[in-house]
Amino acid sequence: MASRFKLGVLADFLSRPILMGLLNGVAITIMVGQLSKIFGFTFSEKYLIERLAGSPGYLSQSHLPTLAMSLFTLLLLLVCRRLRPHWPATMLALAGAGLLVWAGTLGQFGIKTIGHVPSGIPDLQLPEFPPGLLRELVLPALNLAMVSFVSMMLTARSFAARNGYEIDADQEFRALGMANLAAAASQGFAISGADSRTAVNDANGGKSQLVSIIAAAVIALVTFTLTEPLQYIPTAALGVVLVMASLSLTDFRGLWALRHSDRSAFWLALTTFVSVLTMGVIPGITLAVLLGLFQFLRNVMRPTDQLLGTDEEGVVRTIGNNEQVKGVPGILVYRFNSPLTYFNAPYFKRRVLALLVQDPHGPRCLVIDAVACFTHQDISVMSMVGELHQELKRRGIHMVMAGRHGQLSHWFRQAGVRVGEDGILLCPDIYQALRMTRCYRSAEETLPLAETDPEQEEREVSLATTIA
Repeated sequence: MASRFKLGVLADFLSRPILMGLLNGVAITIMVGQLSKIFGFTFSEKYLIERLAGSPGYLSQSHLPTLAMSLFTLLLLLVCRRLRPHWPATMLALAGAGLLVWAGTLGQFGIKTIGHVPSGIPDLQLPEFPPGLLRELVLPALNLAMVSFVSMMLTARSFAARNGYEIDADQEFRALGMANLAAAASQGFAISGADSRTAVNDANGGKSQLVSIIAAAVIALVTFTLTEPLQYIPTAALGVVLVMASLSLTDFRGLWALRHSDRSAFWLALTTFVSVLTMGVIPGITLAVLLGLFQFLRNVMRPTDQLLGTDEEGVVRTIGNNEQVKGVPGILVYRFNSPLTYFNAPYFKRRVLALLVQDPHGPRCLVIDAVACFTHQDISVMSMVGELHQELKRRGIHMVMAGRHGQLSHWFRQAGVRVGEDGILLCPDIYQALRMTRCYRSAEETLPLAETDPEQEEREVSLATTIA
């Protein structure tokens, strides 16, 4: 149902900094969780940070045969990757470790193995539950679906960004639903994307969905014919494989590089990383998404803005970036770098009035770059524009909108804001706006002449006469 209603758009809130922090956090989480298997001890702590802090103290409790098996698996894995990079190193390392346990009867030394694996497949049947429980199951099922989807999409988005491909969030939602329906009919657990298995797949060069089909076929084959050999695979070998796969997820250098290119993105990525380690994946990501939204709202509420001028060739540019760019005498050209909406409209008005007071030339015309800020119709914005126009009119300053001529004309007339000779002047672009205003003849001489038709020139002369 979520796929039918296109709720995959929720995945768009996972920004690049969030994904970077998540990948590093998940990698550390997996590696710390496998330490007990590799060294052969048992954590008494429940939380990740406590386990990470207490790990050095557990080294003295390491089980030497288990540690030796871990080192053997690691050596076999590295040698295979080095000498035969195209061979399935992970499978060979696990097979070698299992063969060593079987041939050497190492179970007597306390090396833990997977143990007995039941063969065959479960019977297919629909789950039974009383209808009276439906109300009690709806809310937990929704929570489980959302957690599963977010967890899966975090993993999918992270690896998609890492490997340079696109994913369809709605299709992922659909696949998750179908997989859970199949799990329910086969008495299975709730299904989601697994970061550890995805990491193993990525580390072994998996490139397409064919990997999952082959994996399913191999699992079915093993379930029917090879369950007995599986019992000899040591859990220490599995831990080594997961740690090696997790190492490929880490990118602390890339995270640190954000500090120099975008400090706000760096802090968001770092917050995500720390939150995942301290709070867990889902709470950590939730906090990071909320912080990202707050950061976005802050940028929209108080965006950057610029005053525009012309260079020696008459090209409109930002004042301050180039010493040759000068303001047009008598005309204040303003750009507000955010869509205007109800919560930043008062700030826009205050900025415009403050800049008019600060201008030493005493401008008679205000030209606003409407392309940058008028992106949608908002009644609060229209009301603010009407108030600003009346204030400017009282001061003897003409208000000109450059760009979005047709849209603004329609929006202003609907909102009751006057346009034309007695109201706000609308122009196709900034160049036409500067030509039209003609507050000073020197301003016209610095601007490039644009080709216009006779009717356009008549309108310019009429409006310019009104201003003058």
